[in-house]
Amino acid sequence: MVLHTRTTPAGRRRTFREQLASGRLLRMPGAINPLSARLIQDTGFDAVYLSGAVLAADLGLPDIGLTTSTEIAARAQQTTRATDLPVLIDADTGFGEPMNAARTVQLLEDAGLAGLHLEDQVAPKRCGHLDGKTLAPREEMVRRLRGAVDARRDPDFLLMARTDARSVEGLDAAIDRAKAYVDAGADAIFPEALTDAAEYEAFRKAVDVPLLANLTEFGKTPLLGTATLEDLGYNIALYPVTLLRIAMGAVEEGLRTLAAEGTQESLLPRMQTRARLYELLGYEEYTAFDSTVFDFTLPPGNRPGTRPTEAGTS
Repeated sequence: MVLHTRTTPAGRRRTFREQLASGRLLRMPGAINPLSARLIQDTGFDAVYLSGAVLAADLGLPDIGLTTSTEIAARAQQTTRATDLPVLIDADTGFGEPMNAARTVQLLEDAGLAGLHLEDQVAPKRCGHLDGKTLAPREEMVRRLRGAVDARRDPDFLLMARTDARSVEGLDAAIDRAKAYVDAGADAIFPEALTDAAEYEAFRKAVDVPLLANLTEFGKTPLLGTATLEDLGYNIALYPVTLLRIAMGAVEEGLRTLAAEGTQESLLPRMQTRARLYELLGYEEYTAFDSTVFDFTLPPGNRPGTRPTEAGTS
């Protein structure tokens, strides 16, 4: 994987459709940057997710609809360049009226994504696991989805509808909305903030398209295991913010340790080695262009499986 992926967006979209049609549960962690998307691929997951909350947090913003369609498209294109896995993105409410949702679909198609999901909140939106959400009228969300369907150029590009109705209008209303969204052309449904396995089961019985289970931490949904989700007949197990939370927890702890101890020595066992980073980047493969790119020997302590000990700057 030198410079770019080995696959095409069209190929990844077909793969994603085939995966969803297989009946197998797809495990989909949320990436925090393009390099983490490559690591998701390297560790054997099925697909990559780009969370609106993570994309906003990366800019130092809360998840209340402050990002723009062009900002997320640019980040998405950087990510799809770095992984051969299908990438699904959170497109919030479509960033405006149905015509904005239509433009968003085409921007994200052009960015190489395998699909997106649109939600039925109104601006300013908020995290699906917080109280006080406001829903768009069902008819407005249907118009939003129809605009997205009409704008789609690649029929394999997946259009998923997310409903936040469970915690606002109740489970039955959420199911009714999901059915209306499928009738409007949604290929899959993301029922947000379900509270237990029985609600997951009720959704599966009522809706006959692929379903996503959002397993975000510290929210309203129990962290169901993959075996349970497979038994319930779900198609995607989503871990949208897990990597961000792990990474930022480690960064905060590392900064406190560095400030307190005046050296990073005690942190070395927790670090990815230089050798592992270079391996993940495919550094050596770039000698295909220039034999001087990787003509060095790594310092001791940087071989795979060993502790880093050198004090280089990169």
